Order: sequence, then structure tokens, then C-alpha cells
Amino acid sequence: MTASAAGERRQGVAIAAGAFVIWGLFPIYWHLLKMVPSPLIIAHRIVWSTLLVVGWLLLSSRLAWLRRIAAQPRALPLLALSGVSIGCNWALYIWAINAGHVIESSLGYYINPLVSVLLGVLVLKERLRPVQWLAVGCAAVGVAWLTWAAGTLPWIALGLAVSFGLYGLLRKIVAVDAVGGLGVESLYLFLPALAFVLWSEHGHGGGFVQGWSLREDLLLAFGGVVTAVPLIAFAYGVRRIPLSLVGILQYISPTLQLLLGVWFFHEPFDPARALGFVAIWLGLLLFLGEGLWHSRPIAPPR
Repeated sequence: MTASAAGERRQGVAIAAGAFVIWGLFPIYWHLLKMVPSPLIIAHRIVWSTLLVVGWLLLSSRLAWLRRIAAQPRALPLLALSGVSIGCNWALYIWAINAGHVIESSLGYYINPLVSVLLGVLVLKERLRPVQWLAVGCAAVGVAWLTWAAGTLPWIALGLAVSFGLYGLLRKIVAVDAVGGLGVESLYLFLPALAFVLWSEHGHGGGFVQGWSLREDLLLAFGGVVTAVPLIAFAYGVRRIPLSLVGILQYISPTLQLLLGVWFFHEPFDPARALGFVAIWLGLLLFLGEGLWHSRPIAPPR
């Protein structure tokens, strides 16, 4: 590896890891807005991130990004579906954080890679190796244990995992630029979100500019930045490092969320709950280890 390639890889690792750290610290940011109704936080997040992302795309390439995507026959309808998927994911996540379910939200992003594997099998007809099936089985045991211990299905975690898994599947099917794709998805969500914000401001629970404090107004507007920046950083970093390394780095986010849930939000994490997490972590370790083993370079025969 040349010095420039090594430097680019180190830069890619740093930027991708930074994106996962930002995502891992999201619970603190959305908690600062707990006095704002969750649907309004979500609507403002969509509105401000759309203005930022689409504005940047228009400044950098005018409408060329949209023409490239529209030239693909299936791109626009599939991006509409992926936009709905990520919108549902954001909605459930923000509600869960401000309703006191930070730990269960972290569980969703631990489960997500294994849900993506199952979607690959069911939809893309991919085949799993035996150890990968064992990893999925460990995660299923963990979820079953958590359901039995709590007396209820961990539907928040499963909802987050499935919605983000569907988003990843749809973005894999439609091969478009990461930022351009995000721009199109945002445009699909923009008008409903803007309509809801305007309706709320006319006597239906809204308080932007007049009602909430300046801090809440700024946090809502800056939510577009904290939404778009890690997505763009991730898209930049992932092109410069191996996917196997991305697979390891992605666990920074749920791990930080779990630690925040226990130490910052003081949510209960009793031994019974920890045991379910251990089963899921075991499945993830098997999955990662097996993937790294199969991606190792094989020496040529002498």
C-alpha cells in the first residue's frame, strides 16, 4: 500500500468512525428537545435536513444529480420507498429516546446487521454459511429471552432493526450516489413534513419562533445539520475503507447508546436483560469473526 493510499485509508477510518460516534451520541441531542412533541421533532428534522442536503446539491451540481437518478427507471419509486423506511426509522427512534427507551433502541442497532442478513436471504436469495446461520440463531435466542424476561416483545428494537434493514436493502438495489439518493428521499418527505409543521404552528401544538425558547428553535434547525453531516461523512469514509472494517466500526453507535442508557439516562439494565444482550453479542461476534475469516487474503500456492 502506498503512503497516499494508507493516508487516505486512515482518513476514511477517522471520518467513518466520527459518523458512528455522532450517531451514538444522538440520544443526548434529541433528549435536549424532550419538551417538543416527538412528531414535531421528526417533521423539523426532515424539513431542515432537506433544505441543507438539497441546497448543497443544487449549489454543487445544480440539477445534474437529479437527472442522473431520474435516468434510472426504478430509482425514483425505490427511493420513495427507502425515504418512507428511513422516515419511519427516525420517527420510532426519536419517540423511543424521549420516552425512555434508549437501551432498547441500542438493541435495535445491534440486531440490524443480522436482520439485513436475513433480508438478503429472503429477498436477494443470498446463501448463508453455517456459522452465519448460527449467528442469526444466537440473536433469535437473545430476542426470545428478552421477550420472555420482560413479558413483551422488544418491538422498538425490532421496529428499528427492520426499518433500517429495509432501508439498506432498498439502497443496495438502487445504485445511486449516497448524497444524491438522500436528496431525493428527503424531497419525498419534505412536503408532508412542512405541511405538518405549518399546521402545528397554527394553534395545534407548535411553538417555533413563538412558544419554545430560542434554544429549542436553534436545536430544531440544527437538527438538519446533525442529520446530514454524519450521513455524508459515512458516505465519504465507506468508499475509502474495506467493508469488513465498516462492519466493525458500526458497533460504535449502539455501544455508545447502550452506555448512555445505563450511565446517563439511568435506565434499568438488570442481569436478565443483560443475558439477552449477551446472546445477541455472541451472534454478532460469530458473524464478524466469520466474515473476517472469509475476507482474509489467501496466499498463492508455491
